[in-house]
Amino acid sequence: MLPKSDSYEALCRNFRWEIPARYNIGVDVADRQTPDRLALIYLEEGGTVRRFSFGDIARLSNRLANVFTAAGLQRGDRVAILMGQAPETALAHIAAWKAGLISLPLFTLFGEDALAYRLADSGARALVTDEAGRAKVLPLRDRLPELRHVFLAEELAAALERASDRFAAVDTSAEDPAVIIYTSGTTGNPKGALHAHRVLLGHLPGVEEPHDLFPQPGDLMWTPADWAWIGGLFDVLMPAWHHGVPVLAHRARKFDPEEALHLCARHAVRNVFFPPTALKLIRQTGAKPPPGFALRSVGSGGETLGEELLEWGRSTLGVTINEFYGQTECNLVVSNCAALFPVRAGSMGKPVAGHHVAIVDEHGNELPRGTNGHIAIRRPDPVMFLGYWGKPEATREKFAGEHLLTGDLGRQDEDGHLWFLGRSDDVITSGGYRIGPGEIEDCLMKHEAVALAAAVGVPDPVRTEIVKAFIVLRSGYQPSERLAREIQEFVKTRLAAHEYPRAIEFVAELPMTATGKIIRRALRERGAG
Repeated sequence: MLPKSDSYEALCRNFRWEIPARYNIGVDVADRQTPDRLALIYLEEGGTVRRFSFGDIARLSNRLANVFTAAGLQRGDRVAILMGQAPETALAHIAAWKAGLISLPLFTLFGEDALAYRLADSGARALVTDEAGRAKVLPLRDRLPELRHVFLAEELAAALERASDRFAAVDTSAEDPAVIIYTSGTTGNPKGALHAHRVLLGHLPGVEEPHDLFPQPGDLMWTPADWAWIGGLFDVLMPAWHHGVPVLAHRARKFDPEEALHLCARHAVRNVFFPPTALKLIRQTGAKPPPGFALRSVGSGGETLGEELLEWGRSTLGVTINEFYGQTECNLVVSNCAALFPVRAGSMGKPVAGHHVAIVDEHGNELPRGTNGHIAIRRPDPVMFLGYWGKPEATREKFAGEHLLTGDLGRQDEDGHLWFLGRSDDVITSGGYRIGPGEIEDCLMKHEAVALAAAVGVPDPVRTEIVKAFIVLRSGYQPSERLAREIQEFVKTRLAAHEYPRAIEFVAELPMTATGKIIRRALRERGAG
């Protein structure tokens, strides 16, 4: 927990990392907590509310760890988890960590190609999912020789009933691998960011600052972000449980701004991580907080917040929205904290206590304040990834000297505030998701009508950017709205709903460099025009 302090400067001066040599996330968030304390409020789709204590989480995760080991899973095996915000999702992660396994969160809206790649690339030995997830994965089994076990949520209750609630957790080092979270790259397929158990401890200051010195008495957290993303799993669920704070679990099939506010009021939610798109939708619809609505903090990350959205947050939600910044490889390293210093509209905030964030040149040399350059984090850092799964060369390319390069350009002013200037690569930011064009382009090329394809981000008032595809058709195919819709659906069902191109432009040729690389900058300028 952050040391008590009246100023940001004193906070950073007094902060010290306390990372034990032996550490296990599962033991921390479950076994270490007060057993009868409320851990989870689970709101099912039909409206039924189920509550779980930390004692329940500890016992059930022990039972599931016994199920995993009885199935023959061994230390270091990967367990994929294809479910939304549900008790089984949390239990699967905790049980995997206790058993010395590596968990792999997967988004329920992924299509077959996206799932097949991640399951195969990680060499997942087991999958925890529900009937809907099994239906997606079943046709892929021939492509997944390493996948030995599929545990169905609908059948787990009986298996857990038979298993012992006693389990001796594997004695893991803080440096032992715990979780793989896939992030989209700029070219080719996504890369799996492998994190150690220490990653949770590394996240804590970056959660405590944007939630105005979290935790406080009466705090209860929720996010509409899926737990398959690092923002849901390690910005909300696990940090809250580390602190013994209850979490609300509910993710609607479609975000409803008015219902989101009523949900917070009904369940006495005090702390929310709202992606910027969710905030914009609430503002756009004019939804107003109902009686009983009493948020203490709102954190937001993924896109820069402007003055208008900040003022709306103060007047409508009653709080100053604290923007924070990070990425899957090294998350929550910059943040605003209205409790410690004034929030400046457009600024990402200041470096979170314990993290050395700097503006550097391409060689990793730190630049003077006020100079534009690459946003970078100096290693070692407990929140920093161990490397990309199975990709040592890509891991090396992520660093310049002792600095991890985020791929973002920025500057730091004289007061220490960091300002985002743009991407140094081609990642698309849409609705809070960071989307690499490579996977989209690979999918587009599988369509029989597509000869060449390029995906870029173009401005959008709600999502910041949308994916736009520029397509050269094969001989014999003619541009049409019908073909565009067919191609969009082709991508949506194979990757994910947030990755499909919402705009398609058929072109005679793509701008290329002399070496045959697509000049996406020219396409972005054309798409924005």
